[in-house]
Amino acid sequence: MGTVIDSHFLALTAIVTIGYQFVFFVITALLKFDKVTDFAGSTNFIIIAILTLVLKGSWHFRQVILTLLDVIWGLRLGLFLLLRILQWGEDRRFDKMRRNLGKLAVFWIFQAVWVWTVSLPVAVVNATDQNPFLQVEDIIGWILWSVGFSVEVIADQQKLNFKRLPENQGKWCYVGLWKYTRHPNYFGEILLWWGIFSASTPVLKGAEWLVILGPIFLTLLLLFVSGIPLIENSADKKFGNVDGYRSYKRRTSPLIPLPPSVYGNLPSWLKTTFLFEFPLYSRKLQRQGPNGYRTSRGHDSDALKIG
Repeated sequence: MGTVIDSHFLALTAIVTIGYQFVFFVITALLKFDKVTDFAGSTNFIIIAILTLVLKGSWHFRQVILTLLDVIWGLRLGLFLLLRILQWGEDRRFDKMRRNLGKLAVFWIFQAVWVWTVSLPVAVVNATDQNPFLQVEDIIGWILWSVGFSVEVIADQQKLNFKRLPENQGKWCYVGLWKYTRHPNYFGEILLWWGIFSASTPVLKGAEWLVILGPIFLTLLLLFVSGIPLIENSADKKFGNVDGYRSYKRRTSPLIPLPPSVYGNLPSWLKTTFLFEFPLYSRKLQRQGPNGYRTSRGHDSDALKIG
């Protein structure tokens, strides 16, 4: 079909994203119903991918594959998060937002920016007329996506299974992939979106390379804003006085999977410089005592229970 508003569908996808997120914002604001938040974000990716593919109408192999990868990721994550929040009953992220329309609006605006920016590689690929033969970048991208998607799915299910067991109530998940990284789901998420970008590069020309902002934005978001910092702060608040948790945190990589025996013996400068062990991930623990981690007696060093 070709061009709609602009040749790369940038304006169209922005309008669709803003409109879609605004509908769910109104639902959340009026009904105080925040169980569809993550579902709204994930499904928005699906809408952008399918819409741009259909409107362009080229149906090149690369376009179909990237759209399919986007849809698979969005459906899986959207349904998983929706079912999880329906089971848990509430989203604690919104405890301070439900009665503050301004803060709630800022969150939804940020979510719209996230969806639109991270969707850039798929949208631009679907809008292009370029269709070079299969490149090594395609293969690398598909491999990265496959590994990242698998890690994310496995990590999410392992944590869900862990929390379902009565004996694990009030404990920090430390099984499966969570033995090797404190945030395997985020590692998988970052990896798969860099895979999408890699598979988009064979068709990029000139300013189109700016779609790299998508995976960069996602990586920075998870590393410094709404991903790891929030989870680490929450975990430190709950488990900061538990010896086992402090030991787990010292010996477990924040993002890149590594054996605890290896990571725990690395120098701190190496962890900070190359393995994303930033000081902001331990601010709350550092405030708990003059020497950093607060000591706590009467706890088994391997039992991650709330003290």
